[in-house]
Amino acid sequence: MKGDAEYIRHYYGVPAKRGRCIVFDGDPGIITGFRGARVLIRLDKDGYFQRRPMTCHPTWHMDYND
Repeated sequence: MKGDAEYIRHYYGVPAKRGRCIVFDGDPGIITGFRGARVLIRLDKDGYFQRRPMTCHPTWHMDYND
């Protein structure tokens, strides 16, 4: 069985990887992990990262800065 990150990369065709910088809905952030077919991210708000990660769909409002 594939791991969550490998599944997301293969199924959705996105370069999701823990530690990768992303932009979600216009706000910069970082991928902190994976939960099933979802990506866990922490957004940078006013110079501070959110305390708890958000669970997001790998393609909805997500820019991987290719």
